[in-house]
Amino acid sequence: MVDKVRELALKILYKMDKDNSYSNILLNESFNKIRKEGNKNNLNNRDFAFVSEILYGVTTWKLTLDEIIKKYSKIKLNKLSLWILNILRLSIYQIVFLDKIPKSAAVNEGVNLAKKYGNKGSIGFTNAVLRKVTKKDYEEFFFIKDENKRLSFCYSMPLWIIEELKEEGFSYNKIENFCKASILRPKVSIRVNRLKTSKEELKAILEKEGFKSEEGILEDFLILDKVNNIENLEPFKNGLFTVQDEVAGLSALVLEPKEQEILLDACSSPGGKTTYLAEMMKNKGEIFAFDVYEHRTKLVEENSKRLGINIIKTKVNDASCYNEDYKNKFDKILLDVPCLGIGVLKRKPDIKWQKKKEDIEEISKLQFEILDICSKYLKPGGEIVYSTCSVFKKENRDIIEKFLGKNSNFKLDNLYNILNGKIYNKNKFFIQYIDKENNGYLEVLQNEKTDGFFICKLKNIKEN
Repeated sequence: MVDKVRELALKILYKMDKDNSYSNILLNESFNKIRKEGNKNNLNNRDFAFVSEILYGVTTWKLTLDEIIKKYSKIKLNKLSLWILNILRLSIYQIVFLDKIPKSAAVNEGVNLAKKYGNKGSIGFTNAVLRKVTKKDYEEFFFIKDENKRLSFCYSMPLWIIEELKEEGFSYNKIENFCKASILRPKVSIRVNRLKTSKEELKAILEKEGFKSEEGILEDFLILDKVNNIENLEPFKNGLFTVQDEVAGLSALVLEPKEQEILLDACSSPGGKTTYLAEMMKNKGEIFAFDVYEHRTKLVEENSKRLGINIIKTKVNDASCYNEDYKNKFDKILLDVPCLGIGVLKRKPDIKWQKKKEDIEEISKLQFEILDICSKYLKPGGEIVYSTCSVFKKENRDIIEKFLGKNSNFKLDNLYNILNGKIYNKNKFFIQYIDKENNGYLEVLQNEKTDGFFICKLKNIKEN
């Protein structure tokens, strides 16, 4: 008899590969569908957690799992059916990485799934491969002499990402730390909505809900551990907090918004940074929130309403296309531009398999266009924060240096001075990552505390 929990995980993995979809989206859709249909299989919270574990684990470790399959399979991976390939992946993930699951259980349940989703030949094939697999198969990767290949297999990191980081001047030690961080399970970071509550009040409310919290790096943030379905919590529904990584909040903080200013968030959806700007402005002033699709601006509107914010005006607008109506309109502009997202792999491991090296050229071209065009919307003396959740210099420093070379009326602001007491004086964590030679660049490879990101601030020094 097929285990319904593993079967659900298999169906989601199959759909991910078939439709090239993201795991978190499919997971939420599947769970919501089950609940709406009355949960016929009587899955409990523990079952949902196990499905999430398998899905996140297989997605994170796919390259490594496939290398183990290759070791024991005489059939090439692209010749296997997606059902059998994902049965092998989820079973091997349990054998190698989940200590609490007996190997016999992982093998037997994998074979049962093969009986339902394969044929007679694939049943025997699945059984033969899984019985050969041990934890030692993974441990052997650490002895590979080729450094790039070792890092790739040990941390399930596409080779092109490692090669790109090496080409950009990162040491193998830094690259390995980056790879290690990409397989860590991220804790949940939340931002206190001070328009509705205080940090102390929110901590007390969460404690009553059964959640322990710890102080974040930044003043408005708390860190939670082991939280499922956070959006179903009443404090969330009531707008007392927003789920947001601290580095995402940092880019809004660096902009230093003031009450009554007119701001632009040119790439705003889903609205985490936009709403933080509004909260810092005490909901006084005006914020224009652009995005290219209406359904994405709707997300900004929904978040604003939940948080009790009414100064945000959404507009469907392509930030890479110039609009004369906005020339010299804004005091400050936030450009958290589209990027490859290589700094958030521990939160979105799908990115590793969705993005390719050739995407760098296309995305960097778009990033420069957005910066170049939106800079024309800034008032003389105004400021722009440019940020990404990527770690490649081609998406970050190279863009800024190209822009400054073409725009003599802009200069980099000193981030050390901004962070050292002006907006943030509790912790020196981020200051250590500011470029010592040029205080205008803040660059972090993802680590055990934060995602990877890039932030800089540009000031228009042209006078009225």
